[in-house]
Amino acid sequence: MLSLQPIARSANLARRIGVVLGTLGVTLYFCLLVIGRAAVGRLRREHVDGYTRAWSAALLRLVRMRMTVQGQCPNFDDGRRYLILCTHSSHYDIPASFVAMPGSIRMLAKSELYRIPFLGRAMRAAEFPSVARHDPQQSRRDLERARQMMESGIVLWAAPEGTRSADGRLQPFKKGCFHLALDTDAVIVPVAIRGIQHVLPARTWRLNLDQPVQFVIGAAIDASRYDRDSLTALMADTRQSIETLLQGADLVPAAGVDVAPVVENCAQ
Repeated sequence: MLSLQPIARSANLARRIGVVLGTLGVTLYFCLLVIGRAAVGRLRREHVDGYTRAWSAALLRLVRMRMTVQGQCPNFDDGRRYLILCTHSSHYDIPASFVAMPGSIRMLAKSELYRIPFLGRAMRAAEFPSVARHDPQQSRRDLERARQMMESGIVLWAAPEGTRSADGRLQPFKKGCFHLALDTDAVIVPVAIRGIQHVLPARTWRLNLDQPVQFVIGAAIDASRYDRDSLTALMADTRQSIETLLQGADLVPAAGVDVAPVVENCAQ
């Protein structure tokens, strides 16, 4: 079994600068690929799927993350609408999810990200839905757009906590993604990423290399079995599932994820 005890291998200043510059360079490269293809009308969904996985794998390689994947991923091609609800204790939660799971996964992103040059334009072209967290009316419109995207076959990734946890423990859940699940009769896929908070602790620049991380996929929760008056029950059941995944000490067997082939295959 993979030990989740953090390894005392903190990156020195030069390495941290290298990771930052590498992250910016890789991100800009894939943003330009998306923007360029979109500009000439040659950007297809499968291109974006490949780019997001190649980008993600490159970021994980920069920090030498040692990730294993556990649990059974549903068949995202069965015609249902899927919503991945994941713990959020690191900036690396999203790239880890892109590498670990199949399908046309898109993050339900906060609207502030779309103000970043190149990144915002690329995310719009790549069908990443936004949500305005501080504007209820716009938020409802955003969730309706997300619903339409789910019905077209996109698997949405969201963090029900809304913001990163500093210690890896679950924070209170927001209601928005659960309203979306009920509105679309979605299948919720609960995910817990154990140990990832040690890679880059929230609100710090203390980067740690070679960290062991467990990406754990839980049993699917069918939101169509809940009515609109059962929002609280759906939230509680999902939270209990994720808590169990986070606390599981004997989750075996574990399959290692080699990110190198992802980079080589997707970047072609």
